[in-house]
Amino acid sequence: MESQDTTHVPHPPEFTAVARALAARPPWEPMPELAVPRAAVALLLRLGREGLELLLIRRAERAGDPWSGHVALPGGREQPEDAAPEDTAARETREEVGIDVHAGGRLLGALEPVWPRSARAPNILVRPFVFAVPAGTRAVPNEEVDAAVWIPLAELRAPGAVTEHLLEMEGIGAMRFPALGTRGYVVWGLTHRIVSEFLALPLD
Repeated sequence: MESQDTTHVPHPPEFTAVARALAARPPWEPMPELAVPRAAVALLLRLGREGLELLLIRRAERAGDPWSGHVALPGGREQPEDAAPEDTAARETREEVGIDVHAGGRLLGALEPVWPRSARAPNILVRPFVFAVPAGTRAVPNEEVDAAVWIPLAELRAPGAVTEHLLEMEGIGAMRFPALGTRGYVVWGLTHRIVSEFLALPLD
């Protein structure tokens, strides 16, 4: 898939505030040296009518995919050709939604690496990176993505967005997980942890 042309690297104050908040965070705990696959995801931000917007995707239903149908962030596993973890996030973003952050975006910083807490989930370490892209940037999903939507951060921070995700687990029964819900999209699990950490940044 050809990526769209994003020709103007954005520098509005909203992005400066995000970069400053990411840089001011306390140092991370040492990342565990786990012999597990590694992945990276992208939190893509653009400036919209209601302020900053975050791109969320809904993954396509695929047999054997543990995240099939989930609401997520663009991203995937590291590949040998990736020069750095942020390049993994950039490559996967280009492949999944047709946005080339190297051509027209700007890396604002990174969040702390995370990995699944459940023994039932794949053992993988995920590194989240925050990118700014120009206003009006469109997502063009590939076959791995059913839908993509830009959600204002104000909607995700609203009290009404706080909800729960109910999951039936074999041998355990129904389990409730903290979630964010808006416009029919429910963010839970690893993505919820990443997005919640980002939303907690002091941007004022």
